[in-house]
Amino acid sequence: MNGSTLQTFAAGCAETLPGAQLEHPFGPDWEVFKVRGKIFMLMTEVPGRPVVILKADPGEARALREHNSHITPGYHMNKKHWITLEGGTRVDKKLVRELVTDSYLAVVSHLPKAEQPVDPRTYGTSTQAAR
Repeated sequence: MNGSTLQTFAAGCAETLPGAQLEHPFGPDWEVFKVRGKIFMLMTEVPGRPVVILKADPGEARALREHNSHITPGYHMNKKHWITLEGGTRVDKKLVRELVTDSYLAVVSHLPKAEQPVDPRTYGTSTQAAR
C-alpha cells in the first residue's frame, strides 16, 4: 500500500469509529482524528512521505517496530506510546484497520466511563456485534 492510499484508507477506518471527529488544530498539513477531544490518529507528510501516527501499547509498539520496517517511533509524539506508519509492501488493509482501531480503543479506555462511546473491552468482538 503506498503512502497516499495508506492515509485514505486509515482516514476511512477512523471515520467509521463511533464518536470520531476530524480536526485541523495544527494547520492544514495535519489531519487529526479525535474521540471526545482526545487524539487517537494524526496524518501528515514527513519530508514528502505520507505517514499515519497512532497510539499503541508500548510492548506491542516495540514488537511492531522490530518486525516491520514501515513502522517507526511516533513522529513528534511520545516514542514509547506512539508509532508512525508509512506505506510499504508489508502494510496491508488488515494491519492498518487493526492499528487504527487499537489506537482508538486505547484512547477510549482512558476516558471516564460516562464519556466512552463504546465499551473498549468488547467493541468489535462477536459479543458486541450480537447486541
